[in-house]
Amino acid sequence: MGNRRAALLGALATAWLLALSACGATADKEESSSGSGDDKPVSGLRVMVPNTPGSGYDVTARTVAQVMQDVKVASGVQVYNLPGAGGTVGLQRLVNEKGNGKLAMQMGLGVVGAAYTSKSAATLTDTTPIARLIEEAGAIVVSKDSPYKTIDDLVTAWKKDPKKVAVGGGSSPGGPDHLLPMQLAKAVGIEPKEVNYIGYDGGGELLPAILGNKIAFGASGVGEFLDQIEAGQVRVLAVTSEEPIDAVKDAPTLKSSGIDLVFTNWRGIVAPPGITDEQKTTWIDSLTTMHDSQEWKAELTKRGWADAFTTGDEFGTFLKEQDQSVADLLTELGLA
Repeated sequence: MGNRRAALLGALATAWLLALSACGATADKEESSSGSGDDKPVSGLRVMVPNTPGSGYDVTARTVAQVMQDVKVASGVQVYNLPGAGGTVGLQRLVNEKGNGKLAMQMGLGVVGAAYTSKSAATLTDTTPIARLIEEAGAIVVSKDSPYKTIDDLVTAWKKDPKKVAVGGGSSPGGPDHLLPMQLAKAVGIEPKEVNYIGYDGGGELLPAILGNKIAFGASGVGEFLDQIEAGQVRVLAVTSEEPIDAVKDAPTLKSSGIDLVFTNWRGIVAPPGITDEQKTTWIDSLTTMHDSQEWKAELTKRGWADAFTTGDEFGTFLKEQDQSVADLLTELGLA
């Protein structure tokens, strides 16, 4: 009897130990589910937008987050805004988050220029390059009741009195919405230093200025105006792409209007410094899966974006080239 009881207790103890071991293995597996080593969606990712809601960065970041969730590569992606100083307030916060592999920042050409004009202590060379996502042509837009019906009407008035014809953009000096009208002025024979440029912190602030006729015209990315174009609230006088854009197919290009200028903006994602290779790979793999999806391709078409996907070191090299190009142009304008 004693031997049978001992054997039974031994079996129970063995079963209990096996159960504990199984629970531990399950816990370890669940704990690692936020990495890239299994098929579960990545959780806990956050994307900072360094300017206001409604801006091009904001629309891009929220589209990325939605598609990542739709294709089940990530769950619960949080997008939040931290505006200020052309994106450099967000840039400084990102750099301060050293080693935070769950955080990334939506950015683009505007942050490159703002880092110079704002004399930012933090620079993009301090960040971890993750991916370039898109390119986007610019648009020259006016309110529906503007006296300017064509790009020729606008240029004629602008050349007659550059100071009187104010142009607004959704970026600070050095950003794409600033660089576009400067290059357009140069292309039509206006001294860039004569341009009356008014900067707004993102497209969310720029749009009311256009609709309220506080500026003569706006210069920004095509995608920022699509809803208002469709609603008939704004009119596109020209786009800055090489070829017409399907999303605004009735708008002429600058080149077809006799103005020798092609201009494209781009947007990408960077992470804080000091993240691990595994964390960097998680971001890149997640965005690559998103990029390859039909859902993302549909968003590119819908928003008039061109695919410009590059990742990691290749994107890092591109960033360095853009940094030098913007520095040279801002030096020419006396802004750097």
